[in-house]
Formats: sequence, C-alpha cells, structure tokens
Amino acid sequence: MVPILKDIVNFFFPAYCVSCGERLSTQEQYLCMTCIATLPRTHAHQYQRTILEQAFWGRIPVEKAVSFFFHESDNTKQIIWAMKYNSQPKLGKYLAQMYAHEIKSSGFFDGIDIIIPVPLTWRKTLKRGYNQSNYIAKGISIETGIPVITNAVRKTKDTASQTNFNHLERLNNVTGVFSLVRPELVRGKHILIVDDVLTTGATICSLANTIMSAGDVRFSILTLSLAGKLKGMPFTRSQEDDDE
Repeated sequence: MVPILKDIVNFFFPAYCVSCGERLSTQEQYLCMTCIATLPRTHAHQYQRTILEQAFWGRIPVEKAVSFFFHESDNTKQIIWAMKYNSQPKLGKYLAQMYAHEIKSSGFFDGIDIIIPVPLTWRKTLKRGYNQSNYIAKGISIETGIPVITNAVRKTKDTASQTNFNHLERLNNVTGVFSLVRPELVRGKHILIVDDVLTTGATICSLANTIMSAGDVRFSILTLSLAGKLKGMPFTRSQEDDDE
C-alpha cells in the first residue's frame, strides 16, 4: 500500500497493539515496538540440553526444543488469546517469522526436513475458522524454506481444554486422538512439530508417538509460548556443556 494511503487508513481505522492496547503506527503490525522489545524471551536456542529439551527425554526422540517467550504476564497471555480465539491467526505467522529470523543463525533449523503443525479436528477448525498452529508453521516456512506438511496426520477426536488439567489428566486427555494417514510423507524425516503453547508437552508427545509408527523419524519442537512449571526452570548451560 502506498505510504500516504496507509496513513489515511490508519487515521480513520486505527490499529491497536494486541498486547498493551496502544495505538500502532503505520510501521507496526499487531504489536507495538515496545511490546516486541520487552517480550520475555526464553533465549532457549542459545543453550544445549535445557530443561525444555529434557522434558521430552524418554518420551520421544527429540533433538532440539525451543519456545519464543514465557507465558507469564497478562500481556503475553493476551497475545496467545488473540491468536487463538479472537480471529487473529496471522499474528501467529507474524511472530513465528520473527522468531525464526532471530534464531536461524544459531543453526536450530539445520537438518530439519519438514514442519508439522499440531492439527485440530475438522469440527474445531470449522468452528474457529482456522488452525493457529498452521499459521505458525507458515511463518517459519517463509523464513526458512522448510516445507509444511498438514495432510500426514489428522486429529480424530476433540479434546477438552488442557488449561485446568494436571499432568496425568493432560496425558489421558490427548491419548489416542491422532491418526497417521500418510506415513510415507514422514518416514525417515527430521520433523519440526510446532504449536502455540507448551505446558507439559502431552499433546506434542501424543502427536509424535503417532508419527513414530511410520518409522525412522526424529523430532524437534518449536512453540511460541512456554507455560506451566517449565517456564520457571532456568535456561542455563549444564556443566557438561561448559566442559566441551
């Protein structure tokens, strides 16, 4: 859009930051520069064998795991809420592309073959109008060139919200809800599973265990937000890392 036209549109139809509610300038999208600068980033890509990766050890063959920011304040919770429930899925693509750009030079995406977003059932997708994880995957793909695969796995059962469940209840809630329909698309691949929020990893593990039936697969994990007990764990190098 021509800059002068953007100024006119912004004057009559102003946009507001989804995090703090401040009016956006014509150079800003979704979030103001202050909220972007102050996002409580995890910086997980800078370390090896973080508590985030360790959360998946013994559950799935995970190589790397990162999250963009901690799910710790009203502002960051508002970002996820707007993306999931307030018809702003492109916010997920915007944030994912930003995050992928920030961490690409670390080598995090090296060796990853495909991206699989956590699927929703067709009923929930129809009700919501979109799957926010698909948009997150698109943002990463735009920045990295890694293809997104959305037709290899289906979610066959709707599940209750995980928000108020304990760890065991989360596991039971997502057991057996995915179905691998195109194993040839994932066999032998290093797969990046993407989702909006990581709390206990129950949903991601359920999806990964379903995909593992294809054979010879490896996983890395990327989410926008990190919640639950994991967000309180330190992202520091282990002594083993320091000795290498």
